[in-house]
Amino acid sequence: MVAFVGINLTKIYTRQGDGGDTRLGDMTLVRKDHLRVNAYGEVDELNAQVGVARLSELPAGWDERLGQVQNDLFDVGADLAVPVDPEAEEQRLRIATERVAWLEKWCDEINDDLEPLTSFVLPGGTPAAAQLHVARTVCRRAERAVVMLADHEPTGAVGENVIAYLNRLSDLFFILARGANKAAGAPDVLWVPGGGAPA
Repeated sequence: MVAFVGINLTKIYTRQGDGGDTRLGDMTLVRKDHLRVNAYGEVDELNAQVGVARLSELPAGWDERLGQVQNDLFDVGADLAVPVDPEAEEQRLRIATERVAWLEKWCDEINDDLEPLTSFVLPGGTPAAAQLHVARTVCRRAERAVVMLADHEPTGAVGENVIAYLNRLSDLFFILARGANKAAGAPDVLWVPGGGAPA
């Protein structure tokens, strides 16, 4: 049985965090620079970047799917906010394996329609592609933060699907950036080794 906490936000500021402390989802008091707080903070920033990407000109159907990604990322944040406790009577919300599979399906769908790469790609082409690359890099940072957390916590204290989800999501953003360029008729911006050096 998964336990959900009811949401009732009537006042946003509480002054309780003014001393640099905050509470995790299980009410454990920690400092705001705790690795777990940093990890779900990075995921929160990623969610905001996806929101910006959704304001771009995107191919049909992508906005709705990116909305699903944003909901998934809220689940990832909730997952990270509560350490896994196998002994707990009620288990908290965890990102499911099925969501990783859903990302993989979308990756394959878009990538199968793209030309194979013969060079590394630079962020750019269209505004949508550039913003999706920003989301990709923030996703990689979030993934690194979760890996660092997992390395410092007891084995199993981080949800088992969190790292896989973020890893696959960063791949998806790369593929979507290329797909956005193709849909707009813009070529990928290819890396030219040494080509950026002054003449």
